[in-house]
Amino acid sequence: QVQLVESGGGLVQPGGSLRLSCTASGRIFSINDMGWYRQVSGKERELVASISTSGTTNYADSVKGRFTISRDNANTVYLQMNSLKPEDTAVYYCNAHTTGEVWGQGTLVTVSS
Repeated sequence: QVQLVESGGGLVQPGGSLRLSCTASGRIFSINDMGWYRQVSGKERELVASISTSGTTNYADSVKGRFTISRDNANTVYLQMNSLKPEDTAVYYCNAHTTGEVWGQGTLVTVSS
């Protein structure tokens, strides 16, 4: 089993930055791709960014050039979020693909003045 724990959410003003972290524990050797999703109440969860074990990244068009996903060689994935906009407000979830799909508990990001 793999468990994911996110941290780093909070309140930030428009134009500000936040860095989210997601640490995996358990059978981390079984993890393949990892990613960040976000969800606004009443809407479907959407992919923000993903990263493969080889470091290949993929971003939603809405965050390209502002967000950066990275991954250390062990068990942590990061999401650096710059130039934040009010529409980035959401609960952000860490995701990992192993033999199945694992989700973290989510961390709230609020972009507001």
